Amino acid sequence: ALIVLAAFFCAALWYAFRVWSAMEGVAMSGFGWTFLVLGVVVTIGLGAGLMALVFYSARHDYDR
Repeated sequence: ALIVLAAFFCAALWYAFRVWSAMEGVAMSGFGWTFLVLGVVVTIGLGAGLMALVFYSARHDYDR
């Protein structure tokens, strides 16, 4: 399942890059790409951390 999800994620990144590059008059510097990737990674990490806290709370009966 993780391999399939990783493949979908890579395909979405490839598609987004191709669409963004195909637009005329839109340019993004290296700093822009760096912070875009950093924002995506931080957002995914935050979501994963919050989900981990939800599962931890449920397992240890903190959410009565």
